[in-house]
Amino acid sequence: MRKIRVGISRCLLGDEVRFDGGHKHDPFLTETLGRFFEWVPVCPEVEMGMAVPRESVRLLHTPSGTRMVGVRSEKDFTLPMTAFCSARVGELNDLHGYILKKDSPSCGMDRVRVYSREGIQRKNGRGLFAAALQQQYPMLPVEEEGRLHDLPLRENFIERIFCYYRFTNFLEDHPTEKKLVEFHTRHKMTLLSHSTDLCRVLGRIVARPGKKAIGEVVEEYGTIFTETLKRKATPRKHANVLYHLMGYLKQSIDTIDKAELVARIEEYRTGLLPLIVPITLLKHHFQRNPVPWIEEQTYLNPYPVELMLRNHG
Repeated sequence: MRKIRVGISRCLLGDEVRFDGGHKHDPFLTETLGRFFEWVPVCPEVEMGMAVPRESVRLLHTPSGTRMVGVRSEKDFTLPMTAFCSARVGELNDLHGYILKKDSPSCGMDRVRVYSREGIQRKNGRGLFAAALQQQYPMLPVEEEGRLHDLPLRENFIERIFCYYRFTNFLEDHPTEKKLVEFHTRHKMTLLSHSTDLCRVLGRIVARPGKKAIGEVVEEYGTIFTETLKRKATPRKHANVLYHLMGYLKQSIDTIDKAELVARIEEYRTGLLPLIVPITLLKHHFQRNPVPWIEEQTYLNPYPVELMLRNHG
């Protein structure tokens, strides 16, 4: 099993590589996530040869397209940055996720300021490196550090990283139709918590043995698998999954235990409890009444419990 390698904008680790000689150290990334991820730091501007400190750059809208230029000198860095991105992104083919610095003209994932010659700015751009990264690896989980302060977005992103990690390990294990069915089965409850419709689509893909070459099937499955995980998992969707899991206990627990489970699920669904409460209760009952199919589900243990991502309300 490979380590979980996650790319990251180097300044977020505390390295003083920004244009002003400073950094944007994020303690959550280094002190919490750093216990589970192997960071692969990249600073496109420094790695392409720009100094520290240096003139700041910005994105400029021109008739020939978006350019990266110096704020004062208007020196055009587009071609060397594009050449760097083409080479560097190709070296990042073993990553399981990427965390980018928001608002950066090189690393910003979305809503980066793009200026006109008249100085009018619109927040509709994407950093040149971020654009190249996402174009090269469309299935790779990518997020900006600023958005990770939103707890549901943080949970979703980290869940996607661990799912993608398992998927890439599956790809390296000589995929077969049988192994694809097993992979899908393990992730079924996780997928249902994001999209019932897309989970059904994935189920139909794995149920078509012999109609396509396994490579085509896996590629189609992987594309929709990663797209499904991008869909927001809401309390209502989670509650549906929890009730589905509870159904496997109907012959094993008494009326009082069932009522308690229903109460905890409803308290979660209505915002009174965090998700960890009904899940912990379900896991308790499944430990006493094991169901092999349930024990395989990634939904109950999607990532290390130390991250406490399901503990928020």
